[in-house]
This record gives sequence, structure tokens and C-alpha cells, in this order.
Amino acid sequence: MTVQDTLSRPLRDLRISVTDRCNFRCTYCMPKDVFGPGFVFLRRADLLTFEEIARAARLFVREGVEKIRLTGGEPLIRRDLERLVEALASIDGLRDLTLTTNGSLLTPAKARSLRDAGLQRITISLDSLDDAVFRSMNDVDFPVGRVLEAIEAAGAAGLHPVKIDMVVKRGVNESGIVDMARRFRGTGHIVRFIEYMDVGTTNGWQLRDVVPARAIIDALAAQWPLLPADPNYFGEVAGRWLYADGNGEIGVISSVSQPFCRSCTRARLSAQGELFTCLFAARGFDLRAVMRGGASDDEIAAAIARVWTARTDRYSEIRSEETRRMQKVEMYHIGG
Repeated sequence: MTVQDTLSRPLRDLRISVTDRCNFRCTYCMPKDVFGPGFVFLRRADLLTFEEIARAARLFVREGVEKIRLTGGEPLIRRDLERLVEALASIDGLRDLTLTTNGSLLTPAKARSLRDAGLQRITISLDSLDDAVFRSMNDVDFPVGRVLEAIEAAGAAGLHPVKIDMVVKRGVNESGIVDMARRFRGTGHIVRFIEYMDVGTTNGWQLRDVVPARAIIDALAAQWPLLPADPNYFGEVAGRWLYADGNGEIGVISSVSQPFCRSCTRARLSAQGELFTCLFAARGFDLRAVMRGGASDDEIAAAIARVWTARTDRYSEIRSEETRRMQKVEMYHIGG
């Protein structure tokens, strides 16, 4: 039986962060002036073990979760991730197992091993095809060509459709929207354009930096006729648009200009075992303490259900200058 929150939203999706570490310093997520060489990340002992993650995931599925996405930080930093993928893939009732990565560590061999372990799909972040812009945005001088190779490796391994996420920030990379769509149009991959969001408190977000979804769609429709498409499932975050000539689709995630809180079905589990019910939450519930305190499966499942049924989150619907200044968990901590 699926639990529902105070707004009758079911628990369907779980995003699991497996590490708080990342090898990029993207300016909208982990700006280098905050997350510099002296920044202290979680100790190994603080992270949930793969066994703990798999146990928690099984109980989330018992409460209604059908889809799990592995995130970070950068999840491929976590050693032997295939072991976790294999354990999750074996959970009865789980329909979809996917992963989000920056692609820097996704070699052809890694893509194949993840697919063999049971990973079904993958999302790769790519904010620009312009090498100089991309290197500036990831702020570690990582070349765009390596990410393009990772996308090809994922497709060749059968992790498709590959989704490519582009965070669009005004004055930084919005001039590359059409080029990004053109590069992947007709390939079977799906580009998703994401409005720049005020996640956490360190990225200096301002509303004037947001390129709204409508402007993105208009820019693309000026090049190729687009047709709106129905969501694939209740709670899908990206608005879908099909190329009228049949050459695939694009998605636009509009958390700022067109909030979708009313259909949000996502819970998030941090690398240290905190359960968050919103991307913009200030604090989470310490599920690790419950698990390591000797609780039974029934007791852990009951704790998950209690947190979800009490959920009232709708941050994007009430976003204002006041809420923007609220303390919020950083994106690297819960994986976006």
C-alpha cells in the first residue's frame, strides 16, 4: 500500500545519495570558494553502507516506491557501486533503477559493468557544448569532449534512453540551448533543460539569472516545430515536448516559473542516512540512527511512513524573497 502525504501525494520515487563528494565544482552547486581544499566531507563511517542502503530501499519499496535514482555528489566516486546496483536491482516491486552522473568517470567498461549489474538508465549532466563555457561552469577545467564520450558509452552499453541534463543560467550558457538540442536531436537521447534553482544557500541564486521554461521552449520552437506531450507517469518532473517531425523529444524542468509541487512524489535519502521530503528542505529525519539503533524492518518502515504522511512541502509554490533566504540543505548533500 502506498503512503500519501497531507496533500494526497503518494510516495513513488526515492533518490539516494551515495556520497557527498564530487570531482566537479559547478558554480550553481558546489562553488569553489565554499567547497575548497579545506572543506570537510563525511567520514567513511558516517556514510550508509551498501547493505544499509539496500535495506532502506527495500522498505521504501514496501511503502510504495517504484523508482530509485542513485545520486551524489558524484555517485561514481563511490567504490564498487556495482555491488549496490546489483542489490537494488533484485528488490521485488522496483520498476526503475537509474543514476545521475557528471560523466567524468563513466568509461565504456564502467557503463557496461553498471548495466550488467542491473542499472536500467542513466542521466548525464552537460551544461554546454562550448568547451570554454563548460570548463568554466564545472570549474575544474574538465573538457566537454570527455562527457560526450561518456554519453556514447552509456548508449552503447544499453543504458538508454540516455538523458542529458542542462542547467540553464542567464548570461552564462543560455546561448547554447539550440546547439544542445541540435546535437542530440534524432539520436534517441533526451535533453532536459533545467531552470536555474535556488537549491541550498551557497550558489548566489537570483531570480534574474533564471531563463524561464517558456523562453527555452520558444527558442527551440523557432528552430523546429514542437508538440506538447503527456507525462509518462504522475509526478514526472520534466514537461515533455516532441519534435513534430518525429526526431525525438526534449524536456523542460520548470521548478521556478511553473512549480510542480502538487505532483511531487519524491523522497531523498542523503549519504549519511537523512530522509528529506523536499529538495529545498532545511533538515531531514535521521533514518540512520533508527537503523543503527537496532530497529526492526517494521519499525523502520513505520518511521518512513510517519515522515511521509506528515509531509506538507510545497516550497516552489510559495517561493519568495523571504523563503529564498531560508536555510536549505545543499544540493551536493541530497543529489538534486
